[in-house]
Amino acid sequence: MTANETGWERKQRKHFDDIAATYDRIRPEYPNELFDDIFNYVKPNNGKKALEIGAGTGKATLPLLKEGYDVTAVEIGENMAEILAERFRFDNIKVLVSSFEEADLEENSYDLVYAATAFHWVDAAIGCPKVFRLLKRGGAFALFRYNAIPAAGERIYDEIQEVYEKYYYSHYKTMERPRKKSLEEYCQPSGVYEGFRFNDLKDYGFSDVRMNFYDSARTFSADDYMLMLETFSDHRSLPDENKAALFAGIKDEIIKHGGYLRVDYVFQLYMGRKP
Repeated sequence: MTANETGWERKQRKHFDDIAATYDRIRPEYPNELFDDIFNYVKPNNGKKALEIGAGTGKATLPLLKEGYDVTAVEIGENMAEILAERFRFDNIKVLVSSFEEADLEENSYDLVYAATAFHWVDAAIGCPKVFRLLKRGGAFALFRYNAIPAAGERIYDEIQEVYEKYYYSHYKTMERPRKKSLEEYCQPSGVYEGFRFNDLKDYGFSDVRMNFYDSARTFSADDYMLMLETFSDHRSLPDENKAALFAGIKDEIIKHGGYLRVDYVFQLYMGRKP
């Protein structure tokens, strides 16, 4: 790792395959309202053929299957794809082990292409034009992710940040620190880029572009929060000594403050349509 790396480089995108079962258990679920908005956005007379990019273990797959979509799930990690295939033994799903960039898929054939907290691992210069080609006319591209909201000013959060200063920011040399963003900031090109690694769906020919938000929260035990941190690429990429000290320090702070940590989230849905 070079001095300028962040732990989120594309070469890290198979990190999670080593901890597929942990990832499946600990990562957040997506709000039902988010899927309702996707289904309402997709033109119902276009059909129900969907492609999921970076399907992982299927965190965002079941709602599509229940809605009657035929889903092609593309997942680069073999262990994750195995969990996905074992979980959904349905006639209306096909699991393809591949990166999205290299996946052999039929153009002009999908009513919906979507990715759940995964498109930032795709080379957008290749991925966005490919999505456009894969969609039928009128088809929808839906990208969604979750963002943890920093609880600045709360004692437990501030003390955890002190641990980060010692063991995380001593390795990742950046002046940026977590801060609460307005919804307007998420809608700006810089906010879109931070979440999805490109600036605007309109740049790739998509129209009727929309962004929706959903609030959620989850309370973790100290042990479960350690598992959650284990699923973050930048944390997994730390040197062993830094990682051990960081995790131990955060866990100590959570235990000191009662053994539980509440995390607030804003889920972000970004959609566009192929004219």
